[in-house]
Amino acid sequence: MAIINRERAEALIEEQVVSNIFQDAPKESVFLQLARRMPNMTSNQTRIKVLDVLPMAYWVNGDTGVKQTSEQAWDNVHISAGELAVIVPIPEAVLDDASFDILGEVQPRVMESIGQKVDAAVFFGANKPAEWRSDIITTARQAGNNVADGTDLYEKLLGVGGVFDKVENGGYMANGCVSALNMRAKLRSLRDDNGAPLFTQNMQEGARYALDGSPMYFPRNGFFDKSIAQMVVGDFSQAVYAIRQDVTVKILDQATIIDPVSKTVVYSLAQQDMIALRVVFRMGWALPNPATRLDEDRVTCPFAYLEPATAVTTQTATFTVADSSGNIAGAIVDVNGARLKTNASGQAVFNLRAGSYAYKVKKDGYKAVSGTITVASAAATQSVTLVAN
Repeated sequence: MAIINRERAEALIEEQVVSNIFQDAPKESVFLQLARRMPNMTSNQTRIKVLDVLPMAYWVNGDTGVKQTSEQAWDNVHISAGELAVIVPIPEAVLDDASFDILGEVQPRVMESIGQKVDAAVFFGANKPAEWRSDIITTARQAGNNVADGTDLYEKLLGVGGVFDKVENGGYMANGCVSALNMRAKLRSLRDDNGAPLFTQNMQEGARYALDGSPMYFPRNGFFDKSIAQMVVGDFSQAVYAIRQDVTVKILDQATIIDPVSKTVVYSLAQQDMIALRVVFRMGWALPNPATRLDEDRVTCPFAYLEPATAVTTQTATFTVADSSGNIAGAIVDVNGARLKTNASGQAVFNLRAGSYAYKVKKDGYKAVSGTITVASAAATQSVTLVAN
């Protein structure tokens, strides 16, 4: 029997269009939430005065004993501004014909990307600006604050030699933990001696994850690289950042956009009836690591991390420091913000991923020496000769 079926009436049937876009909410930067914000930068570099040498008191022997003198000194730690920016070109005809506010949809996603890039660079050194110091993972690794994965997760986190113990041995108290999402399942599987779960006590309520009183954060902006670390624990009050230029949004309509590689013109906005959304953000960060009674040489780190089952491969970079008389013990070797003290043989050994690193070597009574060491796929060595003042 002949009927007007759906196929024949398809042209007359309107499609319902939902009035919103199904998407995940933009995620913010974890580091910018947890670290301590300094006053805004007034130039591309800010200098922080940091306590470097502590004064010492001495017992006086007898009524006529001679009192000794002491000193106190300060060092400079610099925050250098790195720039994040993006340009999003859009034809004006597309904007006119769209039923959604395209610019309004783009801006939150750009902000999310900025947060992701900041976190990845600060925690893991991913695509970090050349002027920035070493990332948190590299700095913690130099201080020996990396904990190998093992069968007893509770001991690796909270026991002797665990990540919290590593932070505390440097004289710091952890106040935050940042981890990949898959760590939640590992924590839920932890049981006490009676088999009861340590983290989830009530299946009807959301678990509040914390370790030894330190709140846990499970970022979902995609920055956390679980091939490098499973969890990062530390005293985030010791990490500081400053903003040189807060997020600035500008609409361009007369610019010419050039391919950064080939240098050829890609778009001429005025000629092609286009606009472009330009977003710029500039900031810097530092780990000042001032001298304390528990770390007078400033060689510890307020952060520690739990490694994955297969740790990331690093190469040793051995510095040998000497003067005209021979090797020097007790010299401070600073490799892009990570510090070690030379041993009795005048050596300091760093474990670094591939890349180029700025270094500075100093010791009282000598002129400081600066340079760059490059680490590739094999161990690297660097000889440094100090000259007396």
